[in-house]
Amino acid sequence: MIGELAVRRFPALTVSTPRTEVRRLTAADASAAGEIFADKLTRRWLPLADDSGPIDGHAWCTDLARQRRDSGEGDHYAVVRREDDQVVGSLWTRRTDWGARLTEVSYAMAPHARGFGLAAEAVDAVAIALILEHGFQRVELRVAPGNLASRRVAEKAGFSYEGLLRNAGFVGGGRVDLELWSFVAADLR
Repeated sequence: MIGELAVRRFPALTVSTPRTEVRRLTAADASAAGEIFADKLTRRWLPLADDSGPIDGHAWCTDLARQRRDSGEGDHYAVVRREDDQVVGSLWTRRTDWGARLTEVSYAMAPHARGFGLAAEAVDAVAIALILEHGFQRVELRVAPGNLASRRVAEKAGFSYEGLLRNAGFVGGGRVDLELWSFVAADLR
């Protein structure tokens, strides 16, 4: 129909780094995803109400991922540690704007996998793949002030700080500002 926009499906994406592989989540990853999202520190920084229940790992890996992918908004991924083939994190894209060729990336890591640079390695690889292989021009990352670990991930993954989005987020049951970080095609030169 005239005037109707075609919904673009988010591209299939698998990337490998020396220590990680990032691939779509599957139903077999549900237990690991559920554990990652049940972690108290992870929940501290997610946009969830204080009284929200647990995130259903099976739904996150299957129905919710499929809905996001089919709508063109993004996708859900597993961060797999290559040395033992263990799912150590989840990474997801969202807020995709196909006209502007931009998307936002977010992530959560299992407690035992934090502090080793795996998140930065995975985020960097995904940003580069989205730009080089899928024609994106911009990948954004939003960080709540105070989340120093996520700020370090953004820096190590090569993202540039752009500024503060006032009152743009919701974590821990309340409104927060969000730092805006970006990785753009020109960063690859």
